[in-house]
Amino acid sequence: MAEAKDQLYDAPVVSCPSVEELTKISEEMRLKCSAEDIETILGQFKSTVPAFQRVSHLQQPSLPVKYPRTPGYQPAKDDNPFNAWYWRCDIKGADKGKLAGKKIGIKDNIAVAGVPMMNGSRILEGYTPEYDATVVTRILDAGGHILGKTNCEHLCLSGGSFTCDNGPVRNPHDETRNTGGSSSGSGALVASGQLDMALGGDQGGSIRIPASWCGIVGLKPTHGLVPYTGAMPIEISMDHLGPMTKTVFDCALMLEVLAGYDDGRDPRQLPHITVPEYTKELESGISGKKIGVLKEGFDVCTEPDVVEIVRREVNRLKKAGAEVEEVSLPTHLDGPAIWNAVILQGAYNCMVKGNGNGFFWKGFYGVSLQEAVSRGLYTRPQDMSGILKSFCLMAEYMDRKYENKFYAQGQNLTMMLTRAYDSVLAKYDVLVMPTLPYKASKIPSSDSTLKEQLEVGLTMITNTCPFDSTGHPALSINAGFSEGLPVGMMIVGRHYDETTILKVARAYEKIRDAK
Repeated sequence: MAEAKDQLYDAPVVSCPSVEELTKISEEMRLKCSAEDIETILGQFKSTVPAFQRVSHLQQPSLPVKYPRTPGYQPAKDDNPFNAWYWRCDIKGADKGKLAGKKIGIKDNIAVAGVPMMNGSRILEGYTPEYDATVVTRILDAGGHILGKTNCEHLCLSGGSFTCDNGPVRNPHDETRNTGGSSSGSGALVASGQLDMALGGDQGGSIRIPASWCGIVGLKPTHGLVPYTGAMPIEISMDHLGPMTKTVFDCALMLEVLAGYDDGRDPRQLPHITVPEYTKELESGISGKKIGVLKEGFDVCTEPDVVEIVRREVNRLKKAGAEVEEVSLPTHLDGPAIWNAVILQGAYNCMVKGNGNGFFWKGFYGVSLQEAVSRGLYTRPQDMSGILKSFCLMAEYMDRKYENKFYAQGQNLTMMLTRAYDSVLAKYDVLVMPTLPYKASKIPSSDSTLKEQLEVGLTMITNTCPFDSTGHPALSINAGFSEGLPVGMMIVGRHYDETTILKVARAYEKIRDAK
């Protein structure tokens, strides 16, 4: 007699706890459950297990993989200038499109199906995603040619370029100096001409920092304009992806391809997103535009030549017909503190305790990525970078002693900070300031202390991180050189008004290049 289908063995996906385990958890949580309560809860747990069993067998929705590819290879050191590549591959997109003929790199926190993804950390070493991030699909649909994954900082948690577990990414202008992070490889490869374009990610300045120190264009779009689907998050309210390019035109072109709603898979997005043809607006000029030169953005600079160069160059926009005047917003100086209150516990609970996905948002979760992060953190926590270890210890202490009080206060103050910038941007079309307070710093030595690493990795974000909190679009463009090193100028605009930022950047680019 045939055995009934529902009696066949099905390997359990969840193991039931013992009475002793539940009792211990109850004691640790100070729940004061009686022995009878524990028995009842154990029974309830057993009745819930079939739901987990069923969920594990249902077909998970995934992201499309539309173009053939081979796994590629990890380049040898001799074939990897500036140590900027993590993995080389050759994925050709559609035969025609806006990005046809463009050589493109993908930051290694973004999934490319069949291509290893390390996110700069041994924690993830050996993981290969089975899906393409939405931005990868959009690039390929537009005819882009993906040449590989670019090295990034250890789980993207550094503004330097020395924490990647594959070794430091060296600045093309001076190989003893930081490229800037965390999108370090993308910055170096675009600056050195090996790529036309690259994808970067930005939670504290990680597109704009390498753009500034490498002398290229880097745009952190409005929060949610470009879908984050398929990239490893750090903090949901601050995650951004965006273009890194040589020219403003290419930045606008790439943004046209990347931007737009992703059918509800990314909670950072609003469904009413519309994407203009940014490239068609670039040459319409900025006559009559009002440019606010943010005083506090210059006050934080620690190198006088950075202040001198950016002040000189922004005044050149008067030649294009813009009105340029200084504006003061003291609240800008509180931006890093507000950002820090959110990012410390937010990043820890999303990326570390949340295993690279976090909780409490609707959309696409990379389950295979989550499993890989979980295993890596469990088996190799000692392999965290010094900067990440410091984040974990501080955040865990705050979680235990203060719960999420300061995270909540930081998010509340972010609304205040956003309104403060909005009030100034109601009077000015854009705000301008130095991208970073100093030029590219030296890569730390092999015997550097954790104190030195924290200073080199985190002290340059004073002007960049506030706009990750508020979600305003911000672009860095090269304003000149001092001592052979690039100096970036940052242009900040209203939410979803990338068009004006790009027009101002293009007007400046023409003036700069006409020297």
